[in-house]
Amino acid sequence: MIIGRVGKKLSKVAAALRRPTESGQMLRQVLFFIPAPLPALGIVALLVGGSLSAPGWTILLAGSVGVASLLLALMVQPTPLPEGLSAEASVRRSMHRFRQITNLRIGLALTPVAVGAAAAVVGGGLFPLFAALALAWPQLLLASPTFFTITRARRAMEAWGTRAYLWAALAQPAPVEWPLATPLAARYREWQRQREGGRAPAGTGTESAETAAETGHAEQEAPSSGAEPEQSEAAGEQRPAESGDIVPGFPGSGAATGPRPVPRQPRPPRRKSQPQRPGGSRPKAKN
Repeated sequence: MIIGRVGKKLSKVAAALRRPTESGQMLRQVLFFIPAPLPALGIVALLVGGSLSAPGWTILLAGSVGVASLLLALMVQPTPLPEGLSAEASVRRSMHRFRQITNLRIGLALTPVAVGAAAAVVGGGLFPLFAALALAWPQLLLASPTFFTITRARRAMEAWGTRAYLWAALAQPAPVEWPLATPLAARYREWQRQREGGRAPAGTGTESAETAAETGHAEQEAPSSGAEPEQSEAAGEQRPAESGDIVPGFPGSGAATGPRPVPRQPRPPRRKSQPQRPGGSRPKAKN
């Protein structure tokens, strides 16, 4: 029975990780940084020789930094939305502020890990790092987009009366990507594509060189008689420019220099005058 419940929980988590939404993308981002302190733990263990004991002040330093970051992660919330926002603007700003607070909580969770690792190296033991890890991993869980985290962030954004459509923003579609892993895989595929495209098939360069040599040899063996008409045509085309070609309106050297005839326009025909009637132009009215 317990195994069945655990299997159902794991299946739900796997479905949430494969979900192509903004909430799924944030969950993938948070889960990517959960095993991040393990390489630091291995490196510090090699540097201190596997020793656990360390001075008390190093443990106190790592623990105080972890407690401070944990309290900040619990207390810090998104700022309220301004009044008079439309629904679309509220969705965009809610998503932006929730993403900012998630990144801040991830940074706060990794800060005590770095301080604990430095304190462990200085103190010569692993206890400072263990104290930092005990306070850092719960902060990563608080950064995940759970119902508790989303509800608290939405209420903080609605403190000034503007409704925050945070659930609608988290339900928007987003590509299924993992931090660092997806960009590196894309670059590797692009490098492979360029490498395969740069390979030329064998014999291509030799065949192109032989073709170019045959073409040049055929041009050299062409008869020279065909070049003479081309030279004469080129010489005929390069005749000296006349003054009429240079300045429009002036005749050349071989043209007549006399006065130009002025064309006359035909006059319109005159209208013949009609003979006037006796007694005036207006006829008399009949009685």
